[in-house]
Amino acid sequence: MSRIVFFSLPAHGHTNPTIPVVAELTARGHDVIYYSFHAFKERIENAGAEFIACDEYLPALSEKEINQKAGRDFAALIEMMVDTTIAMEEKICAALEKRQPDCIVSDSLSLWGELFAKKLNIPYVCSTTTFAMNQHTSKLMKPGIREIIRMVLGMPRINKKIQLLHAHGYHVDHFTSLIQNDNNTDTIVYTSKAFQPMTDTFSNKFTFVGPSIQQSLANHAKEKNKRKMIYISLGTVLNQNRVFYQNCIQAFSGSDFDIVMSVGEKIDLANLGQIPENFTVKKSFDQISILQQADVFISHSGMNSVNESLYFGVPLILYPFHSEQRLIADRVAELGAGLLLKSSKPKQLAKAVTELLEIPSYFKNAQKLSENFQLTGGEAEAVNVILGKIEEEC
Repeated sequence: MSRIVFFSLPAHGHTNPTIPVVAELTARGHDVIYYSFHAFKERIENAGAEFIACDEYLPALSEKEINQKAGRDFAALIEMMVDTTIAMEEKICAALEKRQPDCIVSDSLSLWGELFAKKLNIPYVCSTTTFAMNQHTSKLMKPGIREIIRMVLGMPRINKKIQLLHAHGYHVDHFTSLIQNDNNTDTIVYTSKAFQPMTDTFSNKFTFVGPSIQQSLANHAKEKNKRKMIYISLGTVLNQNRVFYQNCIQAFSGSDFDIVMSVGEKIDLANLGQIPENFTVKKSFDQISILQQADVFISHSGMNSVNESLYFGVPLILYPFHSEQRLIADRVAELGAGLLLKSSKPKQLAKAVTELLEIPSYFKNAQKLSENFQLTGGEAEAVNVILGKIEEEC
């Protein structure tokens, strides 16, 4: 039996894909310790892992703020990563030395996991829940002018944090090494080679395991409905967009479509006005179950949502908020499995859905990616990577 330690961010998109991997490890009899945050305690413990809270070490940021930093403000993201590492260092490193794990698995943005592994000479595996990023794929990012300005203005703060890491004995060559993947590091990527851009620029240290789907909820068989179902969700974080939801209501009220719309915890349903009969609107749904019935998904282009949609062969209408999501949306559009919204006005929403449903290639291309995703190794392959790393170091 091996002992594996996980680290992740307090964000659903970074934590959720690892849960089936943890469940697979514990089912095989391995001991898993997961350093995470109280919002994920129940899910982690249900997967059979020991949960250890890290909330005290993280700056007082909401999940929304963390995701905004990850997508829009790299200087602020790096500040958060470094400050959290330093805050955790003494206590967590002492605990790791006492527990003697055989491997550390850490999210690509949970800098502390990688640095602690190197400091304590513990085998390390990187967990990447969006596209793998290097100097080549980063050129595909299309940052807005505000993102560029933030980066330029933030460079002195970034350099200050890198110097702080050096002072604590952590060697960092350049700030890009904090946010890009490393060709010499064993890395699990939760998508497929077919979906990942520029796979030829990544070494054989990268294992593309496909979307991490909770198999108990995935039956793969769609029930045939007479009416088409449109699923609408802006994810779990940047979803407070009342105007967008009202535009959707205006676009599809009284249509021949059944509309399932998730609006998040912060939206007051009463403020959306009269809900049409063909709409089902809630704060949240079991997305995996809904996608097994949906014909179209109108999405914010978050990696988890896009992966799950394509896993079930559902083409997408894409409405990204920042450069990381735009990269994902562009890749879906490039592969012909969805289209980008030009605006969120009712006429554009209605036009996009009509186009997606009337042109068969969107569905065919989504189905191709679905077949590709389902042929990847999933959580079992991710576990093989982790255990293989342990065996390699023995």
